[in-house]
Amino acid sequence: MVKLANNPTSLTKGWSGIIEAYRPYLPVNETTPVVTLLEGNTPLIPVPQIAAQIGRQVQVYVKYDGLNPTGSFKDRGMTMAISKAKEAGAQAVICASTGNTSAAAAAYARRCGMRALVIIPDGYVALGKLAQALLYGAEVIAIDGNFDEALTVVKQLAENYPITLVNSLNPYRLEGQKTAAFEVVDILGDAPDWLCVPVGNAGNISAYWMGFCQYHQVGKCQKLPKMMGFQAAGSAPLIAGHPISSPNTVATAIRIGNPANWDKAIATQESSQGEFNAVTDAEILEAYQLLASREGIFCEPASAASVAGLLKCRDQVPSGSTVVCVLTGNGLKDPDAAIKYSDNSVKAGIAPNLEVVADLVGF
Repeated sequence: MVKLANNPTSLTKGWSGIIEAYRPYLPVNETTPVVTLLEGNTPLIPVPQIAAQIGRQVQVYVKYDGLNPTGSFKDRGMTMAISKAKEAGAQAVICASTGNTSAAAAAYARRCGMRALVIIPDGYVALGKLAQALLYGAEVIAIDGNFDEALTVVKQLAENYPITLVNSLNPYRLEGQKTAAFEVVDILGDAPDWLCVPVGNAGNISAYWMGFCQYHQVGKCQKLPKMMGFQAAGSAPLIAGHPISSPNTVATAIRIGNPANWDKAIATQESSQGEFNAVTDAEILEAYQLLASREGIFCEPASAASVAGLLKCRDQVPSGSTVVCVLTGNGLKDPDAAIKYSDNSVKAGIAPNLEVVADLVGF
């Protein structure tokens, strides 16, 4: 196992959110009104069962950002985007979303008294995420179209009306999301050899690379990772080399056919000498089940694309290397998927009798 480094940012005590923890590395000043839910400080968890499938003394960890306040990595970017919007005097924010962005935008916007407007593709948002946005108080509009069409609409609204766009086209989003890379280095003592990440709108892979590069420039890490991005096979425009007009995958969080951060993601892949690869829905679901049933980690299906991709590319992993797989969202975001794709089922209609139950479980 890697010897964990002393943590200079006090990741375990007195945590006050990513802006305060990493203030010197973020575009904020003493007058910026910090809107926070104490996001960040998510665990880097060893996954020995997955590491064993690779062998060659490879160490594998998952960065479980599903333990952020609204259950996804989007909170990191949203604390920055909403804080800066508040600083600029904005009264309302808007986003297009497959679910996680809407939940985070609504939570942070409503916390500081802003309106939160959300446009979603009708029928393509997991119910757990939609429930969050509604309860937080977002004004939700479902369009008859996909995420890319929803993003076009919100961009037009932000350009023509007094409302701030908080999708990852907002530069403050990536500034906040880069802090996950800082946390990885602070725990490991250096950057990993590989960073595996699901890719939808391609903001997170770009943000992680920003963070690693910034830490490297100030001597906080001695190396930079190979950035490995994984898209669902039915929604893989970066691998195809062109937008996908009708993306389709069980991994709803990355069901995006024309990533807003396409150019940044390609630059990240090239600069890090990394790769983009596609994983099938079957491979995603296998990793999803493996993480839960063998490692005790419940993530949403899109998150499992990082582990599915690592297992698919296992023969390329150098011996003795350290790999971090990013898990972007909590499994409770999509409970329907958990029930639908579980190998287990509920044994119902059983009499409340000791002998009957004992016999049923094999005693």
